[in-house]
Parts: sequence; structure tokens; C-alpha cells
Amino acid sequence: MPSSSAPRIALAPENSPRWMADAIEAGGGRLVPASGAEGLVWGTPARPSELVATLDSAPDVRWVQLPYAGIERFLDVIDDDRTWTCGKGVYAEPVAELAIGFALSLFRGIQFYSHATTWLPPRGRNLLDARVTILGGGGITESLLRLLTPFRAHVTVVRNRVQAMDGADVVIESERLYEALSGAELVVLALALTAETEGIIGADELRLMERHAFLINVARGRHVVTGDLVDALRDGTIAGAALDVTDPEPLPERHPLWTLPNCIITPHVGNTPEMAEPLLAERITVNVRRFAAGAPLIGLVDTNLGY
Repeated sequence: MPSSSAPRIALAPENSPRWMADAIEAGGGRLVPASGAEGLVWGTPARPSELVATLDSAPDVRWVQLPYAGIERFLDVIDDDRTWTCGKGVYAEPVAELAIGFALSLFRGIQFYSHATTWLPPRGRNLLDARVTILGGGGITESLLRLLTPFRAHVTVVRNRVQAMDGADVVIESERLYEALSGAELVVLALALTAETEGIIGADELRLMERHAFLINVARGRHVVTGDLVDALRDGTIAGAALDVTDPEPLPERHPLWTLPNCIITPHVGNTPEMAEPLLAERITVNVRRFAAGAPLIGLVDTNLGY
């Protein structure tokens, strides 16, 4: 059992899964009501108004752990009075794995073969030596760069803060996005959703890519102007796309994207609950231990950048 000196951690809302409570206790935390807590683990990626009410009743909470990497629903709640952490980087490996699966499928024409009802002629190209551009410089990109290494791809990473990244041939600032898209054969979206990145890929950006290029989105649907993507896929501006996220989401029945033979759609399964549970549990446990020790927490939210 945790000692009386263990950090006092609340888990809310009430229907949060038991494994989160187990993760808190595994980190040495003592589960208490929010009113007596100094740390709070929020167990759902939604319900920001309830989080506000919970914090109003918890004056001593100094740290809040949010469950997912995306925090756009909580931007109006996050303040500078507390330390905030999220699932940033937790799901990088499974999401990067899906992106690689998408890339191989698109380059080898699986999107066409999977819809076929008759024997088709051969088609497809190699991912080997392809020119790849990745938008975003976080954990997904770090994992994706490692997974791309055997394919000898020439990789350009576009990110806000330029710094060298293992596996990237070029790292450039977001102001040079058009330069990075020009000539790209594969563009992967793996960046946070902010006011600046919403609609970052539209008609103009799609026209900069090679006509045989593919777009992969494993980030957020609102990064892409959906109508512009539909037009680009229909008229051959780009060769195809693979989307784990869409705008709107869920994608409605009879939406044009469903019927396009050069588009692969998966229902936001970059990480499934089976994948996410052990990964997030480990993050909670580690952060509870660090909180108790006064050590830097993992997955810190930058209130200025919004992620």
C-alpha cells in the first residue's frame, strides 16, 4: 500500500477505467478524491467542462495528466497555474507502424487491388529511394524515421523548431513548407493540430506534390481541406491517399472519399484500445513517480504552442 507520504492523486471522472487507478498506484500514488488531491489524472479524452468543474473543487492540484497526445478539446481549460502533461509520444510506435503500412500499400497499389473484383494488370512502385516529406517533428516522426531507414528514402522533415533528427536528410522550418512539398513522392502528416496547422494541406499544397505522389494522414483530419483532397484524387493531381483521420470524423456514409479507388480509409485506429492501454498506463506510472520525486514530467504541454 502507498505510504502516507505518497503523492495524493485523483482519478476522474468517476467512470475512468480501473487500469488507470492501478497505474497510479504502481507509481506509488495514493488515490484520493479530487478535493484532497495534488495531482489529477483525467481518464477521458473528452468532457472538458467536467474537467473544469473538477478542478474548481480541487484547489491543491498542481499537475494534470491528460490521456491523449491531441489536446485541442482542452485548450480553453489549460492554464499556467498548473503543470499539464498529455499522451505526447506515448502512441508514436503504433501510429508510425500504421504509416509505414499505408506507405507500402499505396506504393504497391493495394488500394486498387483490394477493391477489385477481377484480375488486374500489375502496377506499383518501390518505396525504396523515394522522396519523403514528413510534417511534424514529434515522437511519431522520430519512430517513422527509424522505420524508414531500410528503405533508403530521402526524408525532409518540416517542423516549427529546426533541429537535427536521426534519419532525416533535411530538417526545415514550417515557413519553407512549399519547398518541402515540391517534388515529394510521399507526404506524411504527423503534426499537432493548432490554429496554424488547420487546413495546412489544401489545393495549392497538393498541386506542389508529384502527380504520382501519395498523402498519408495519421495526425488530425482538419489538417487537410477535405474537398480539395477529393478533387485532387479524382483529377489525378496526386496518385492516392491513406487516411486514418478525416474531416468530418467519423466520415459519413456516402461521403465521396469512400468511393475513390485511390484512397484508403481506416477509422482512427493508429492505436487501438488494446495498444493504448499498456502504453498510457506506463506513462501514468512514470509520471506519478517523477511527480513524487520532484523530477521533470514527461509529455509536458507547452501552453504557448498549444500542444
